[in-house]
Amino acid sequence: MTALDNVQDGSHAMHSGHTPSPESARIFRLFGWIVLSVMAAFLLNNYLTYWQNLPGIAPIFGGRANGSLPILWSWLQLGLYAAFVIWACAYVLRSSQTTLREDSVRISNINAFLIRAAFFAVLIVGLVDAAISFVRIEGFLPDIVGQQLADDLGKSRFRGAYVHMPLIGLSVIIAAFTRTLGFTWLALLVVVAELLIVIGRFVFSYEQAFLADLVRFWYAALFLFASAYTLLEEGHVRVDVFYAGMSAKTKGYVNAVGSVVLGMSLCSVILIIGMGGKQNIINSPILSYEVTQAGFGLYVKYLMAGFLGVFAVTMMVQFVSYFMDAVADIRGEPGGRDHDSHTIQ
Repeated sequence: MTALDNVQDGSHAMHSGHTPSPESARIFRLFGWIVLSVMAAFLLNNYLTYWQNLPGIAPIFGGRANGSLPILWSWLQLGLYAAFVIWACAYVLRSSQTTLREDSVRISNINAFLIRAAFFAVLIVGLVDAAISFVRIEGFLPDIVGQQLADDLGKSRFRGAYVHMPLIGLSVIIAAFTRTLGFTWLALLVVVAELLIVIGRFVFSYEQAFLADLVRFWYAALFLFASAYTLLEEGHVRVDVFYAGMSAKTKGYVNAVGSVVLGMSLCSVILIIGMGGKQNIINSPILSYEVTQAGFGLYVKYLMAGFLGVFAVTMMVQFVSYFMDAVADIRGEPGGRDHDSHTIQ
């Protein structure tokens, strides 16, 4: 049975007064979870290849190996893709009674956790790094932590590995115990940081590079991390010439096709171009803990390069959720957000 047959069967069941069975939507659930599993395997392999110096899967296909380990490791890394896909298939087959709407909500909840963790990470890292930069500029750092540690905190690799990474880990833990996304607070903090720059410059004649870096750091996070949440809440601006007048079923087709052709493809391009090699635009700054040329600014430029990866990952996850919800609209499953009636005309 083809995917189109499944959609049509769901529509026929709806017109006959019956709710379409979850089993008939299995192929769409498989598609969504396989997309997520392949992305997860890609990210894990990226870490193993460029942070742990494994060869990557390129040698299997005639490409250049990373590092000097034997090609056996390449096959093991390729096996990660197979393992993740098998897990996705097993999950879908084992939960055959799960509806598309339920899976959509589950995936959105996973994404909300990722975004919460990213929010707390930029909040805490920004505040701590700004505090370190301030006391370092004013010459207080050696008195507080000692000369050796003060010198180490002036090195991007040390500050990134021993300050930023533990704080990011702490942010993940905090995200597991809170349900707020906090983007309104981040927007407020951007305004407060900008206000401090203005007051410091024009009232106290005090201006430092780390304050401007903090504004850019938080604003970039606000713009990129909130995109997936805005998609969930239907907050993005549509070029709404025809869409508003469409039936719920037609809207479902538009959203499903758009999620795959425009959304998932864009996220894939960002991840492949940004993380496809050691010198690519996301990997390179992170691997080198790249910082700005302002010697006493924030040491977070490498994290801002990673924002593109976070954006692509969270948007990919949300597009998969959106795709499942759109197919559920096409099939006439109850519980849709995009229309008042759950009956598709």
